[in-house]
Amino acid sequence: MNHVIHGKNEVVNLVVASVFAGGHVLLEDVPGVAKTLLARSLAEILGLEFARIQFTPDLLPSDIIGLTIWDPPTQQMQFRKGPIFTNILLADELNRASPKTQSALLEAMAESQVTVDGVTYPLPDPFVVIATQNPIEFEGTYPLPEAQVDRFLTSTTIGYPSEGDERQVVTDHLATGIANANVTQIFDPERLLQVRRTLQTIYVSDAIIDYVVALARFTRDRSSVSLGASPRGSIALALLSRAAAAVAGRDFVTPEDVKAMAIPALVHRIRLSPEAWIRGLRRESIVNEAIQSIPMPVAVDESGDSH
Repeated sequence: MNHVIHGKNEVVNLVVASVFAGGHVLLEDVPGVAKTLLARSLAEILGLEFARIQFTPDLLPSDIIGLTIWDPPTQQMQFRKGPIFTNILLADELNRASPKTQSALLEAMAESQVTVDGVTYPLPDPFVVIATQNPIEFEGTYPLPEAQVDRFLTSTTIGYPSEGDERQVVTDHLATGIANANVTQIFDPERLLQVRRTLQTIYVSDAIIDYVVALARFTRDRSSVSLGASPRGSIALALLSRAAAAVAGRDFVTPEDVKAMAIPALVHRIRLSPEAWIRGLRRESIVNEAIQSIPMPVAVDESGDSH
């Protein structure tokens, strides 16, 4: 992935960890910073099917999940699957679609299934939504409801590359006509599912669980916050910390894993009060305040050794 997305190791690790943990990713960034490239390249490397939907105001739920139509040869109603039946779905500019269309993803993201005309259809396993939205341009958009934002395991930004990395991107594009090198498949769906099963064996001590819960609860007790991280946020932080430990090659979670994943797991679940928003307070500062205020526990691995 680092041969494709230059100079963004932390973002790549976070997205890979999110997919390993079985969650969905929200990318909030300006156009042209390789959000689509990241999602497509990751799908190729993992050997997963990929589909992209460009969300627009006139997009209908049936354009996403499919619809039931009359099939003359069989003289029966047949369900024609929509693009949501894939492994990695890129929901590009999700907030440009109407709330009715946005809600078509809720059941899919929560239950990995869709229901059409009273019939439930399971989605492929694994199933991951990588959604994007532009945090600058709001004209003609529909803000995502909190219930949908809370479905994303993590949120992050890619940001502009450094001067050297941007020069490499331009050089690659001039040489090959594309802004990235060819990627090689090194995974397949069954191996990814095996990784997810393995994550369940990574040790999380009681002290780490207490630390995760304390960080999430801290966000609910601030006067500058009108809505803090939900219990689903606590679960997301624990799952991401497990995945971060796995990516680092450890079979136990450390407080550093939790700290590294706190902002991606919690910040999009926080809504500032109107007064705090007017003052220009950032949601990230709430999570950073929690990290600075709550003492880190001593990490203990499964053998009982302290770290």
